[in-house]
Amino acid sequence: MSTTQAPKVTLVATARPTFAVDVAERLAGEARALLVELGAEVSGPDALVMTPDDVAAAKAYVDGSADLVVNVCASFSDATPALELYGDLEQPVLLWSFREPGPVGDRLWLNSMCGANLFGHALVVHAGRTPRLVYGNPDEPETRSVLEAALAGRLPEVVPAPTDTRERSERADVEPALESLRGRRLGLVGDAPPGFTPSQYDGDLLSRLFGIEVEQVPVEAMFEQVGCVSDADAAAEHDAAVEAQPSLASVDAGQALTSARITTAMRGWRDRETLSGMAIRCWPEFPTQLGACPCSSLSRVADEGTPTACERDVYGAVTMLLMEALGSGTTYLVDTVELDAEQNVVRLWHCGAAATSLAADPDDATQSTHCNRKLGVAGNFPLRTGPVCMARLTEDPERPGQLRLLLAAGESMPEPNRFQGNTAAVRLDGDASTFVTGLVTGGFPHHTVLAWSDVRPQLRAAADLVGISVVDW
Repeated sequence: MSTTQAPKVTLVATARPTFAVDVAERLAGEARALLVELGAEVSGPDALVMTPDDVAAAKAYVDGSADLVVNVCASFSDATPALELYGDLEQPVLLWSFREPGPVGDRLWLNSMCGANLFGHALVVHAGRTPRLVYGNPDEPETRSVLEAALAGRLPEVVPAPTDTRERSERADVEPALESLRGRRLGLVGDAPPGFTPSQYDGDLLSRLFGIEVEQVPVEAMFEQVGCVSDADAAAEHDAAVEAQPSLASVDAGQALTSARITTAMRGWRDRETLSGMAIRCWPEFPTQLGACPCSSLSRVADEGTPTACERDVYGAVTMLLMEALGSGTTYLVDTVELDAEQNVVRLWHCGAAATSLAADPDDATQSTHCNRKLGVAGNFPLRTGPVCMARLTEDPERPGQLRLLLAAGESMPEPNRFQGNTAAVRLDGDASTFVTGLVTGGFPHHTVLAWSDVRPQLRAAADLVGISVVDW
């Protein structure tokens, strides 16, 4: 960058209307003001980019003339803007995510970190780009220092994937579990949500590596099955769910009964098709067309021993099947939503589909409404404490057409449920800041699978047997 002219910065602030737009707007404005204060010549849309029309309008600013492009992840957004705006861009892209501002127990107001994570996956895996990350609010001295350096041409680091070789189980201890996956069937409902690149998958690759078959139905076909559930069967499931978690009685009766129909339909589909797991397109159609969220239905099915993944995350569901075959016990698909660097803690969360057996207190696994949609039924309870491991099968950008396996571990710490839904505060064994940065700059998905049994030695051995590289944080 020139030392005599103000560095040119294109700033785009992305968001989604279902989050706290007023807070996102305020922080995006503060971000722009800080860059101007630091001497940058800033261009870009003044308003939050939230719609396809907004993305199209923003594209006029991303013309390759800037020294630096900053995408402020003012709140969560799918990765459509990342690919539309930056997929072919040669300039560096800095993803800026903010801390969560809401009080303990409230919903995620922004989910900004997860948005940056999703952008990173799309850019690395689908565009061959390497974004950079800054995490922190505009009023933080460290954020200011990182941006000053970036404006001077010194971008935040790209965290290289670890290459350490760690403990592996004996081959003979793992082969039976891998063999048990062959012929299993994974049920999919719907297509991948738009802009959710981690929900795309290669069915032939899954068949070759694991022998897993995919049974896919449209969302409308599942709705037909929901509509065929008899009143008596729906009432029986509702009564059983209330008996298991009495807090369900306080949820809107119509929404709770619809949830019971969804649970019954999913259970019946599983049994008829001999499904070992499910990956469900859980929005927008379920809340907008059925008037209920399927989170607690996924929880009920998971409590019965069938792994369930939301957002139709196929590789996430396969990771769950693999981990459970290797002895992990019940697992849960989570977002990484917050970093507390001083405590070396990451907070892992999703909006309420955890099996109630994974609750910190399974007898108090509260059933409530969805944090954003304000519809029933979704769980609202903290997750179990104790040693945990995290894993995720995902695309390998270094070996196109292959998969890699992310691993991490730590301790789930006791604390009140930080975010409405299901939260675990995990103190990592490795450096938490490095892990979060590595997720984004390494192009890893926003979903990982959380388990309360350390099956990493088995997972490493299984990856070796099927030819998958291991990234061990």
